[in-house]
Amino acid sequence: MQDKVVVKDLYKIFGPEPDRALELLDQGLSKEEIFEQTRTTVGVQKADFSIREGEVFVVMGLSGSGKSTLVRMLNRLIEPTRGQVIVDGVDITQMSKQELITMRRRSMSMVFQSFALMPHKSVGENAAFGLEVSGMPKAERRERALQALDTVGLAVNADSYPDELSGGMKQRVGLARALATDAPILLMDEAFSALDPLIRTEMQDELVRLQTTQAHTIVFISHDLDEAIRIGDRIAIMEGGAIVQIGTPEDIVTNPANDYVRSFFYGVDVSKVFSAGDIASDRAITVFERTGVNVRAALAQLHDRGHSLGIVIDSDRHYRGMVSVNSLADAGRDSEHPHWEDAFLKQIQPASADTELSEVLSQVTSNEFPVPIVDTEGRYRGIVDKTVLLQTLDKTT
Repeated sequence: MQDKVVVKDLYKIFGPEPDRALELLDQGLSKEEIFEQTRTTVGVQKADFSIREGEVFVVMGLSGSGKSTLVRMLNRLIEPTRGQVIVDGVDITQMSKQELITMRRRSMSMVFQSFALMPHKSVGENAAFGLEVSGMPKAERRERALQALDTVGLAVNADSYPDELSGGMKQRVGLARALATDAPILLMDEAFSALDPLIRTEMQDELVRLQTTQAHTIVFISHDLDEAIRIGDRIAIMEGGAIVQIGTPEDIVTNPANDYVRSFFYGVDVSKVFSAGDIASDRAITVFERTGVNVRAALAQLHDRGHSLGIVIDSDRHYRGMVSVNSLADAGRDSEHPHWEDAFLKQIQPASADTELSEVLSQVTSNEFPVPIVDTEGRYRGIVDKTVLLQTLDKTT
């Protein structure tokens, strides 16, 4: 996956002495110490990261951490004090005003927390507003707006007016307005935070659904941990204008960079963070289904290794079934030439590696046997048992 946006050594200093503030930063002074000496505020400091094409990159932090300033520098709504923002290989900090306007129209759209819909314009006209500003003919922009509204499920409301819509529907119009421009990059600043919890969850699901059918590169600002975990491919945590950690939700939960990051994720329900494949263990004995290895040979193998359970796989590591010492012994006793199917534990069903851990949890806790985990092609990935679950659930306690 290639990089869509690359940020290098990016700073934003607000106030009367930006050069002095940069010097003090280089000397190691904190944001608070610099303000005391210069009455100058460090908004963002030394931001270095890249955003991959097609990913949802969530930026989190407490109020004043610099997250909204950062996202507004990505399209130069706020001018950087120093550094580069490279989009598709081009540094936008070096663009002229006209080049910047063209880039915003073609490459980036922004969705704000406020719906910002014009009450005197219809839903369709609101969705087409960016296209109208860019000078697109009326018929063409109407068609593009309807396509975008259809994507978010509001095509039938195209001729309605904003005061006829619910809050969630209004935010969908805001999203459709961004989609109508066909810009590959969406900047979303607390886009769902003004919505009621239920509608907010629906919009998060809508965004995830859109990504599966029409992937954009999305930078999403949020202060909500559940939201970040729900939609983010990677999360960046900001403190004092600096990015202190970037990683997947699993990375950050299991290896927080410092106490500040740890405090964000303390007590989080990790069953909603991890998938079954993330924690699958290879501790089970694997038995290859091949010529010369039969039920009795497998039983001897388990006895020799001191294990009571085994996973039977074929030569391509496709999962075939789970066996136990008792099921193998029973199959060998009941038949002179027992088949593997005679020894498989019938009540055991494998789970997909991308299944949320919360869904696997009930299987593990209600069964005496572990749950085998397979990939999308049925290849064996490992097992999830009670021991693995307890170790994982203990990560944030």
